[in-house]
Amino acid sequence: MKTAPEPVSVSLPPLRIPAFRRFVLAHLISATGSAMAPLALAYAVIGQGGGAGSLGVVLATNSVPTIVLTLAGGVLADRLSRSRILFLGNLLAALAQGALAALVATDRATTTSIAACGFVSGVAVAFTGPAATGVVGQIVAAEHLLRANALVRLPNNAVKVLGPVAAGLIIAVGGPAWALSWDALSFLAAALLLLGLRLGSPVTTGSALADLRAGWTGFRSRTWLWTYTASGTVVVAAWLAGFQLLGPVVAAEHYTGARSWGLVQGAFAFGLLAGTVVCLRWKPYRLLTVAVVTGAGLCLPPAALGLGLGLPWVLLATALAGIGLDIAIVAWNTALQQHVPQQEMGRMSSFNGVGERLAIPLGYLITVLAVRAWADRTVLLVCAGVIASATLLNLCVRDVYRVNRL
Repeated sequence: MKTAPEPVSVSLPPLRIPAFRRFVLAHLISATGSAMAPLALAYAVIGQGGGAGSLGVVLATNSVPTIVLTLAGGVLADRLSRSRILFLGNLLAALAQGALAALVATDRATTTSIAACGFVSGVAVAFTGPAATGVVGQIVAAEHLLRANALVRLPNNAVKVLGPVAAGLIIAVGGPAWALSWDALSFLAAALLLLGLRLGSPVTTGSALADLRAGWTGFRSRTWLWTYTASGTVVVAAWLAGFQLLGPVVAAEHYTGARSWGLVQGAFAFGLLAGTVVCLRWKPYRLLTVAVVTGAGLCLPPAALGLGLGLPWVLLATALAGIGLDIAIVAWNTALQQHVPQQEMGRMSSFNGVGERLAIPLGYLITVLAVRAWADRTVLLVCAGVIASATLLNLCVRDVYRVNRL
């Protein structure tokens, strides 16, 4: 006998809805493993004799399927049960990480095998990302979406503060295989929780290709959506170039190296967590305007590093950037969920996601070219200027001020 699917958009506070609590718990469990995975992956590559080049191959192999298959994931998220997609995606990620942990534990890991496991994990992300965006809107009523999105991010940001530290201890004591094993188990536990979610499937009548074409038409027709995506692509590329790539280099040359950069990363994680707490209390009306403005805080850390400010100022700038970024993410997710019909949510979020993921190789490529012509600190200041300029241009779009909280 089939079990009835969960009701859609229940008008109750989020934590009083069993389906939402199940979703958040699954998110929390998988986040504990995901927080450890990057460090464990790096040491797995190093352990088999690889260097920066090998790690770059592994990371690139992981990101390629998320870029190529995200649109397909968006189409499926609007055709199939999103809870079933999340179950299968987490199960696939568990198998990939479990295989990788076994290879590392038995000293059989190579760059090729690690990259292959990373490729499978990337495929899982391509399909779970668009599906996850629409799930909250299926469970929680529109008036509670802002708080619900903050509650979803709260455990993830809390884990980011402690996860890398825990991963370092586990790897130091038992090796990267143990951390990778926990990552696999966390995905498996999340999959089992999501199996009981049982959300209904969106009603579709056309072919998958017709759905993709209709999705592109809907994306282009929403000026606020494609302009925010374009602006976000530029902002993310500049942020990755100016902070994630050049930040450690500048920290090594002008500060105290790994120690100071660890403090900077900690300040950013603290800022993300603080931003989530703000969103639990603050309910802004102009959702998209808030998302654009608060996201501009990402220009502060590269500006502080580029100007050669003291470490306390860099930490303050980074914490403020984290606060702003999390507020922007919560406000943006709420705007998307409230102003895009549920049957289009997967495709709209996938078009937006492709833009952000394309920013990753774009940002790194730009940095490689720029540092050949300018000093590192000059590039940092340029990146800060690009983020600020993209924000100002986006604020010139009239539709930005029309996407408000329902």
